Amino acid sequence: MLKRVCAAMLIFATPSAAQEVRLVSEAARGALNEASLLRDLDDTAAPQDYVAAARADYRRLLTALYAEGYYAGEISITVDGVEASNIAPLAAPDAISEVVIAVEPGPRFTFGDVRIAPLPPQTTLLEDVGPRRTARSASIQSIVSGSISSWRDLGYAKARVADQSIVARHGDAKLDVDVALAIGPRLRFGQLMVSGNETVSDARVRQIAGLPTGEVYTPEEIEAAARRLRRTGTFQSVALTESDDIGPDDTLAIMAQLSEAKPRRIGFGLELSSIEGLTVSSFWLHRNFLGGAERFRADAEVAGITGETGGIDYSLGATFTRPATFGADTEYFLSGEISREDEPEFLLDKISFETGFSRILSEDLTVRAGVGVLRAREETDLETREYTLLTLPLDATLDRRDEPSNASDGYYIDLGALPFISTDGEISGARLFGDARGYLTVGEEEKLTFAGRVQVGSVVGADLTEAPADFLFYSGGGGTVRGQPYQSLGIETVSGSDTVTTGGTSFLGAQLEARYTVRENIALVGFYDFGQVGATAAPGEDADWHAGAGLGLRYNTGIGPIRLDLGTQASGDDAGSDLQVYIGIGQAF
Repeated sequence: MLKRVCAAMLIFATPSAAQEVRLVSEAARGALNEASLLRDLDDTAAPQDYVAAARADYRRLLTALYAEGYYAGEISITVDGVEASNIAPLAAPDAISEVVIAVEPGPRFTFGDVRIAPLPPQTTLLEDVGPRRTARSASIQSIVSGSISSWRDLGYAKARVADQSIVARHGDAKLDVDVALAIGPRLRFGQLMVSGNETVSDARVRQIAGLPTGEVYTPEEIEAAARRLRRTGTFQSVALTESDDIGPDDTLAIMAQLSEAKPRRIGFGLELSSIEGLTVSSFWLHRNFLGGAERFRADAEVAGITGETGGIDYSLGATFTRPATFGADTEYFLSGEISREDEPEFLLDKISFETGFSRILSEDLTVRAGVGVLRAREETDLETREYTLLTLPLDATLDRRDEPSNASDGYYIDLGALPFISTDGEISGARLFGDARGYLTVGEEEKLTFAGRVQVGSVVGADLTEAPADFLFYSGGGGTVRGQPYQSLGIETVSGSDTVTTGGTSFLGAQLEARYTVRENIALVGFYDFGQVGATAAPGEDADWHAGAGLGLRYNTGIGPIRLDLGTQASGDDAGSDLQVYIGIGQAF
């Protein structure tokens, strides 16, 4: 016996005459509701909109029935009693009083004889297309497309459907499926054919792409090559496509269609804190410095303007990077910086250089290693000294955030080590630092995001008096504990008859935030920060701590949120006594 689904929609021309939608039966109700364009129209739609939607709904509803296993369905859509298929698209009536959708789905079919061949090795037909299983069209599409994808993964790039026969046996309510696949020969990568590049040579494009010419074809290698080209920032668009024809010796040429971005870019940054003062930064970037997709970036920053954190800090630096050096995923870097740090506890003039390599192990994991040299003059309450250090910077970064500038899900981990030794051998040790961040958004509307950050640092091999002043740890301020004065937590050290404050040789900090979106681009934030500075290399040992808490506001600009945080002390006798203000671009972490 045929089941009947009847959906009635009464639609009047006047906006005030909204009608209910009535479904007589539950059969295929969800699929039909989602498929129908008529169901999406509102009272402001014109009569011709309803006629156009009704004519389109025949195919959409039939497809929805097939997706649910109904292959004997009958569909009728009437507009004021006239079948919609008989109404010309431009002959809609001036007013419509009633549209009725009536669907007789018929019996639900199950799979009969199913043959899809040849299947890839180690592959069997899915249970979803077995006997007595509902004959959903999506199940057939899934196994056919999955089989073709598996053949392509094995090197058969031209695998396709050669022939197909799908027969509905109405008497038995069975669906017979016979799909023949043509897999073609197993192919190897041929030449990468480059077009659209203007200043980057074809040879450099191929070197950066790293397409393994001569090796067995896999789609993953094409995707990886496209990612490498995009990662340079030199190209505005990158499209890699396969040749339609098979080349000599079963090779497959790949076409790279490129569009180069404007090579030069300039940017500015601004951050304001009631204690730390104003920080102004700028950069100039060239994306194709030597014609081989090399990047050259110059940065300048002035910090502590009108602040209460000592004097004004200056820095001027530059970084050169060359992609695809000693391998497609290895990048060479050379950087240098001249800086002055006028901090409450020290004055440091420094010039430094680093060079090395960065290796991308996966899309989200990068490791870096290099060598460096720095020359510094340091003034503290303990002494004034000059030194030259040789360094070995090491770093690994795992970034699985959904959006680095405004993350709402995922996590980020950065681990760094900086062994150092002075040229005279008097200073030696290593600075270790870890930064871990996590994000979780909850609720059906995804308005509430919890964000957390943990920072751990240690200086080993050098005590408070030996380690360079800027290698030691302080707590307080926007980067560690908001609400506490800048670098207000350190270590008191006795020097002769005086007691001076220095940084610590260990640090443990945490920042917690709850971000709630109140409007599309506006979010309120509550935060609590904690910081601990120790006199030994073991974090948490022989350490003092403090905390801060407050509220913030975020306005999303599309390129990153504008941040306003108001924080105060949350520990000690002075808890709640001061209010610190922080303004910047981007989340606090």
